[in-house]
Amino acid sequence: MSQVLHPIEQKILKTLAEKKNLTPEELADITKLSLDQIRRGIEWLKFKNLASVTESEKTVVTLGKRGSEALEKGLPERQLVNHLKSLDGYSCELDSAKNYLKNEFGPAIANAKKNGWVEIHETRIMLKGYHDITSEEKIIKILSKTPTGVSADEFDDKDALESLKKRPEFVALSSKKSVLVALTEQGLETSKTVPAEIDFTSISETVSDSEVKVARAIDVQASAPTVFAARSHPLRDVIDEVREIFVGLGFSEIIGDNIQSSFWNFDALFTPQDHPAREMQDTFYLKDLTAGTIAKPDQIKKISQEHKRGWNYEWQNQEAKRLVLRTHTTCVTIRALADQKYDEARLFSIGKVFRNEKLSYKHLAEFHQVEGVVTGKNVTLRNLMGLQTEFYHKMGIKKIKFWPTFFPYTEPSLQSMIYNEKLGKWVELFGMGMFRPEVTKPLGIKNPVLAWGGGIERIAMLKFGLTDVRDLYENKFGWLRSVPKCP
Repeated sequence: MSQVLHPIEQKILKTLAEKKNLTPEELADITKLSLDQIRRGIEWLKFKNLASVTESEKTVVTLGKRGSEALEKGLPERQLVNHLKSLDGYSCELDSAKNYLKNEFGPAIANAKKNGWVEIHETRIMLKGYHDITSEEKIIKILSKTPTGVSADEFDDKDALESLKKRPEFVALSSKKSVLVALTEQGLETSKTVPAEIDFTSISETVSDSEVKVARAIDVQASAPTVFAARSHPLRDVIDEVREIFVGLGFSEIIGDNIQSSFWNFDALFTPQDHPAREMQDTFYLKDLTAGTIAKPDQIKKISQEHKRGWNYEWQNQEAKRLVLRTHTTCVTIRALADQKYDEARLFSIGKVFRNEKLSYKHLAEFHQVEGVVTGKNVTLRNLMGLQTEFYHKMGIKKIKFWPTFFPYTEPSLQSMIYNEKLGKWVELFGMGMFRPEVTKPLGIKNPVLAWGGGIERIAMLKFGLTDVRDLYENKFGWLRSVPKCP
């Protein structure tokens, strides 16, 4: 079965049958087609197995700034020889040569001695031997005649080229890719059927406003180009999925600022002001900035009294005013509970948090967290475990268990564990528990509060089978395009 050929394909076939291997640029010059048309035609021919493309890469050498100066003045060793030739006795004191050549004195002496052009007697330098043109000088002359550069493979004396490469700014190296197009055996046979005169008017010719002449056939079996439509980032999809699940479970989202006072980030959660987590190695503080009004006067008073009673130290209001990049989003939910005095509520918050962590496969300095609270007269730890189990099931995670653990502002506290099939082991995910009375009572929160929180990047790693959290932020198009929109 004969293949239908576009006029562009016919023109390329005919040209390659006569000229053999050509670059796309050479094809465009010979055929008088645009480079874009040539590239398109080559792809069509490749698909039909009528043409082959060979790609190669070569190192191109061009003249550098100091190389251009050497072309005019000579290399430092040549300048030294010329200077000595102009002197009586063809010699001079080393200091005199140094003053003449200035910064070029060292390279000039070294290379002149290597070439056997000079010899040094105590403090004098003397001319000797023959001073023929060197391979380095020949290379500079060749490069001066070809501003676009010369392939490194074309130079016979590789040592001379290496010598010039070691001299700063004498030559510049760049990598240049080249493409050669040739006909396959099938393409060569097909080229014999191409008519002598090729009709290019059939490509697209408007006859009138209402009629378009279409004279060429369309290959309906040709592959369509791959189109990568715009889409949201996979991590953003996971964040939206988490949000949708909690809204579906009857929760309301609350939003807070990334910058928080130490009062709400630490003090309100019964974290003592001398706790190691509040030091610079764990927290990002805003330099020379403090909050104005941090809370209501009675809230400040009761929290300070709770710290004095519970931790036995003098609570400092100035320390509570220090501004931080929030280390969790619990500061948002606890403030909402304190200000609104809910009898019953289901609240959650999703946002970025910041930790002064060393970056690794499982830690980032900036990541996303989801945290939530449930308050009500009869809520229990069992309710919290059931809620978390339901959330994980909706995320597609089936193997879940809970371990007792310790967290500073919840008691009792639990760690949720989920089974990672790829790793073949249990991994920790969310921390949870019931707010301690030292957290709730000073803020006037009467009913028990269930609280939990965890990193969304960890959920995304499990969902996408990643072993390094940094992969989520490297923007590798291959991976981004391979993640299904609806897994």
